[in-house]
Amino acid sequence: MPAQIDNQIPTDPPPDCPVCPRLVALRHELQAAHPDWHNAPVPSFSAENPRLLVIGLAPGMKGANCTGRPFTGDFAGDLLYKTMLEYGFAEGTYAARPDDGLVLKDAMITNAVRCLPPQNKPTGPEIKACRPYLLATLSANPSIRAVLALGRIAHETFLTALDLRRAAFPFAHCAEHELPGHGMSLFDSYHCSRYNTNTGRLTEDMFRTVFEKIRQHIPPQ
Repeated sequence: MPAQIDNQIPTDPPPDCPVCPRLVALRHELQAAHPDWHNAPVPSFSAENPRLLVIGLAPGMKGANCTGRPFTGDFAGDLLYKTMLEYGFAEGTYAARPDDGLVLKDAMITNAVRCLPPQNKPTGPEIKACRPYLLATLSANPSIRAVLALGRIAHETFLTALDLRRAAFPFAHCAEHELPGHGMSLFDSYHCSRYNTNTGRLTEDMFRTVFEKIRQHIPPQ
């Protein structure tokens, strides 16, 4: 059965969300050190009526935590937006800043955890605390037909949010999972981080292959 969704929960946390003490402490520390940075929960970035939802793990310190837009300002964003532009899920020019004029087409980007975690490693309770916002995002966007999970944690968080058994939908790069009863398919990719690309775990061609499968599932309108 689909997970129960509280329609009273907003799709994004408030800028001063107090729920996770460790994340709040880091936010306050960075607000003092870098007052010109975003330093707050990062809202989703979306086109109207998106059919593709891209889910990352959490904002990067000098990426989304700094700029306020998911995957903007770090290497992972360079590869993600380059590929989304190539496959028609974005238009304009990506210049690693939120005022570059880039817009998404038929897509939305969000993170499993909306605040920057220390060492880019959110804890289980922090992931769980942000899960209602993911559910609210899905509820507010019934047009979504494909979900791209960037990395195992994003994959598992999404399945848990929908009350689906992880063992029934194992994570693997380029895997495609139909989600009965939800009207969506889940696609997996290794995270497009600098570490994964530098070590060869993920190549640009491997990333394109995932987007090829997504485009077959939701052709351009």
